[in-house]
Amino acid sequence: MFGTIRGVVRDRFQSEEVAQEVLVEVWRTASRFDGGRGSAMAWIMMIAHRRAVDRVRSEQRAAERELRAASFTIAYDDVVETAEANLDRQRVRRCLGSLTELQRESVTLAYYGGYTYREVAGLLGVAAGTVSTRMRDGLIRLRDCLGAQR
Repeated sequence: MFGTIRGVVRDRFQSEEVAQEVLVEVWRTASRFDGGRGSAMAWIMMIAHRRAVDRVRSEQRAAERELRAASFTIAYDDVVETAEANLDRQRVRRCLGSLTELQRESVTLAYYGGYTYREVAGLLGVAAGTVSTRMRDGLIRLRDCLGAQR
C-alpha cells in the first residue's frame, strides 16, 4: 500500500501521512467491505490510490493559489509604473512648451511622428542641416529642463 501511495505522491513524508489516513479510513469503514466485489487488498489499494490522488490534487491547488497570490503583487508594480510614466509625460509636455515653435515642431515630428531628419526637412521645406541644428538645440533645452525638474 505504501509503495502505491509513494508512487503517486512522491514525497516520503506526505506519503506517510496519506498511508496513515488510509489505515484510519479502512479501520472506520471496514464494515462496508464486501468480499463479493473483490479482495480486501484490492479494496485497500483502491482507497490508498484515491487518497494519494486527492493529496496530489490538493497540493497542486494550494501551489496554484500561492502562485496567484504571489503574482497579484505585480499589479502594484503596474500602478507605480503607470503613475511614473504619467509624470514623465507631464514633464516632457511642460518642457516641450519651453522650446521655440521651430524646435518643438522639429522634435515632435522626429520623435513622435517617427520621421528622419531628412523627412522632417522635407515636410518643413528647410535644409536638413537646419533641422539638425533645431533638433540639437531643442534636445539640449529638453535635457536641461528635464534635469531641472527631477
